Amino acid sequence: MDYKQHIRIQEDFPKAGISFKDISPLLSNGEAFSSAIAELKDIVAPLNPDIIIGPEARGFVVGAPLAYALGKGFLMARKKGKLPGKTIAKTYELEYGTDTLEIPAFGLKKGTRVVLADDLMATGGTLAVLESMLKEEGIEVVGIVTLIELTDLNGKDKVSAPFFSLVKYPH
Repeated sequence: MDYKQHIRIQEDFPKAGISFKDISPLLSNGEAFSSAIAELKDIVAPLNPDIIIGPEARGFVVGAPLAYALGKGFLMARKKGKLPGKTIAKTYELEYGTDTLEIPAFGLKKGTRVVLADDLMATGGTLAVLESMLKEEGIEVVGIVTLIELTDLNGKDKVSAPFFSLVKYPH
């Protein structure tokens, strides 16, 4: 399926110079959304993950149905303070300050095989932090999948796990 037909491009959003790739039309089209998840499932199944992890918020709408399709569990990666109980956390640098990502500590132990799933690979910052955090805990990131990759930003160069995307756009 040509997923680009179901991705709306909004120029100068959220600010001038940004070409926003809106997956809302793809998500709202049952056939396109189902096809995208099935295609991601075919990519991920041979990686034999134990669990899928997606960063908030759009990683939830890709990762959760992918996990369901694979018959695997799903964990949310959230900003600091959004998850109850014990978490695994990593603070990282942003252009103006720092931020922290957390994931629930339960269900993850050394050797757990994880696939990270998100809507978009741009600069790779969030997925690289998530991958690094998991590796520090002895968790094996066996793959990273996204619906879209912005190829000119070279985000996939920031991660070491095999990376796959369904749609490629220049920046």
